[in-house]
Amino acid sequence: MKALHFVGDSLAELKEFDKPSPGNGEVLLEMKASGICGSDLGNFKESKSLKAERSSLIIPGHEPVGVIAELGGEVGNLSVGDRVMMHHYSGCLRCSMCRIGYTQMCLQHHEVYGYSADGGHQDYMVVPAYTCISMPDELDFAAAAACACGTGTAFQAIKRLNVIGSETVAIFGQGPVGLSATMFAAQMGARVIAIDVVDTRLNLAKELGAEEIINATKVDSETVIRELTSGEGADSTLDATGIPDVRLEAVDSAKYWGKVCFVGEGNTTTFDISKQIIHKQLTVLGSWTFSQAGLSDVARFVVERKSPMSKLITHTFNLDEAQCAYDLFVEGNTGKVVFVWD
Repeated sequence: MKALHFVGDSLAELKEFDKPSPGNGEVLLEMKASGICGSDLGNFKESKSLKAERSSLIIPGHEPVGVIAELGGEVGNLSVGDRVMMHHYSGCLRCSMCRIGYTQMCLQHHEVYGYSADGGHQDYMVVPAYTCISMPDELDFAAAAACACGTGTAFQAIKRLNVIGSETVAIFGQGPVGLSATMFAAQMGARVIAIDVVDTRLNLAKELGAEEIINATKVDSETVIRELTSGEGADSTLDATGIPDVRLEAVDSAKYWGKVCFVGEGNTTTFDISKQIIHKQLTVLGSWTFSQAGLSDVARFVVERKSPMSKLITHTFNLDEAQCAYDLFVEGNTGKVVFVWD
């Protein structure tokens, strides 16, 4: 079987491995789709010298979707041939966070598949049986891979904002997570203002339901948002960039008593707490991925509401085209990019 490694300096290489076998409580997935996420890029771009300091490289890919090919011992709730998405975290299964399905917040220890444990960019993958989430029959594998992280993350964030149809939502950043948030907020009836610096992604946001688009390189985003909202600002804002200045814009573009949700990770941002948050009576949220039940929820929503996933997913590749796929994704002109297996 083939598996992908990032070997340093933005190089992706396929390597041959023996097909693994599942142990007790595990299953073997025959991979059908595995998404590319912006959070992969730090690992992809890391230097060869830093890679050389590690004893082994982790197989990337934290949006694995496949068909169960083999059962390990003591697995009683799954069958060979089941179509499943993977909730890509492990936990102790005993603490309060694990018991509500948030194994990524395990109070003892958690692994992240694709980061600290081998992920989905391989032909076959051994996973704990409890991480497998059944797919709706109507959901195709590429769409399920998107749901398994980026699109599911956006869905959870929009739900946390409690978006309603009479509201205006400003979404900063129209990468795959921001585009997904735009799609869901529009499907829930909100007026969406999409902000980015790349016209390709802004045009895609328009196709996915944004009523207004703003290229932040050409105009001041906050000014335009206030012009579109009778001077008040957006009811809710969401930052999917993680860029400090953009986070500040998200806060400043929210109306009094508004809501702000931070999804984009990384960096440090300094706020004037009194002026920007307290005196505006803002509700500020952080949203990190989703629970196991949340993965089922987003998959069901996508199927029942006929979410336009075929527009969100702009490119698919075979695993042996990995270098081309990541080089393209780095350019920042795509929607969701997914590896697929025949």
